[in-house]
Amino acid sequence: MVSVINKYLETELAEAKKDLEGLRTYPDSDFACIVKELGFKCELCARCCTKEFNDHVFLLDSDAAVIKEIDPAALEPAPYYEFCDQKGRFYVSGYALKTKADGSCIFLENKRCKIYGKRPSICRVYPYMLHKEADETGNVDWRQISGLNEHGSYHSELDDSECEAVVRETKAYEKAYLLQLIDFFKAVQAHFEKNGLKHVQRTYDKRIREFRKGEVEIEVFVYYEGRFEKHTLHSGEA
Repeated sequence: MVSVINKYLETELAEAKKDLEGLRTYPDSDFACIVKELGFKCELCARCCTKEFNDHVFLLDSDAAVIKEIDPAALEPAPYYEFCDQKGRFYVSGYALKTKADGSCIFLENKRCKIYGKRPSICRVYPYMLHKEADETGNVDWRQISGLNEHGSYHSELDDSECEAVVRETKAYEKAYLLQLIDFFKAVQAHFEKNGLKHVQRTYDKRIREFRKGEVEIEVFVYYEGRFEKHTLHSGEA
């Protein structure tokens, strides 16, 4: 089998490794200052549990394992597939929670989470995820995000121990996410090289267009606990 070089995949893998190193070196004190300055307090509005404010709930493998025990039907392939091979098969780095017809989380009922004690990691750290973003001067750095000034209250008094707890939990989540992403990239890379496959953007775009028109069903391979789980999706399921 001829080894196939996937430059796009290699670039994505390198970027994820770079982000992981950046996360590791991001000073806890800097993040704690952001948390303290924002002073976010949840007001139980449940708006963050809807597609109006958050596109989807991505699950770490540990979260997906918990949901599989609660209700396996609540899982679906995360919506933004990273790769598509030349045969039109998609690959994605994990699962997401399904949503209801109104766009709210499948576990949301009367503005309350039915599995709050076992809610996913991303729900626990929200809105304190980190990402790279340019400031007003163009300087790109790690910044706190997610629905600022759209829900919850701000500038509340948070003591240092609360801020430090947020930092620990958030960085632990981001580290786990990046490690899962890196493992996924490596697994796709090995699978592609073994089977003579490659990512083809033109095929990706064509299959997605056909799928959205209801012309075809698609195969999506979800990376979970070191292996790929195959799902066949019909129009309207993604």
